[in-house]
Amino acid sequence: MSMKIRLARGGSKKRPFYSIVATDSRMPRDGRFLEKLGTYNPLLAKDDEKRVQMNIERVQYWLAQGAQPTERIARMLEAAGHKAKVERNNPKAAVPGKKMSELAAKKAARSAAPAEE
Repeated sequence: MSMKIRLARGGSKKRPFYSIVATDSRMPRDGRFLEKLGTYNPLLAKDDEKRVQMNIERVQYWLAQGAQPTERIARMLEAAGHKAKVERNNPKAAVPGKKMSELAAKKAARSAAPAEE
């Protein structure tokens, strides 16, 4: 069974509130989970201590059992100092998509055409 530590959404429309849960990766996002490990309230200020609350002992237990944290949970653990920072690099993030590349090429061709006349 592949385990995940991830967020389960709660709260109402436009007022998100998340529970940090340990679950089987095949379960739906807000579905059945094995244990609630903490909470995350994105509406609070970033420096507020109540924004992310985790039971670190239980998180460490599930990590020792082989549970994989999602990207967001891994970042929370790094911010709390319980996991080593991982350098992330996405070189394709700054590369424009196909349609935008075509538009840029057309614009460059149009601006070069009057200069040649």
